[in-house]
Amino acid sequence: MATMSTEWLDAIKWDRDGLVPAIAQDSVSGKVLMVAWMNREALAETVRTNKAVYWSRSRRKLWRKGEESCHEQLVRDIRLDCDSDVLLLSVEQQGGIACHTGREHCFFQQLQGERWIAVEPVLKPESEIYGKK
Repeated sequence: MATMSTEWLDAIKWDRDGLVPAIAQDSVSGKVLMVAWMNREALAETVRTNKAVYWSRSRRKLWRKGEESCHEQLVRDIRLDCDSDVLLLSVEQQGGIACHTGREHCFFQQLQGERWIAVEPVLKPESEIYGKK
């Protein structure tokens, strides 16, 4: 059985925990939707399936975006920055919601004076996305 080359994975400067930050950007609007982390396995599966897979640092396991919420990210393009230590994923966000809070994107808090204010609407309550908790 032939083995796939991992040269493209080896070109990435992984941090000491074997992770790299990944920015998910809407492929149409260009809006930054979220930032997450990937390890080699997550990135390899993302490339294989064309669906975003991240590494959950809190749960210490792979996180297939949309596995609970059905808000998958279909990956259209992947870029590596000039220092080879940040990924940019151009994605088609399914359901129009990227944030677990039910918002379009995760960057909904704006600094106003010395307070963070939520300035983006909740499109769907968490209880409807994930069920009653």
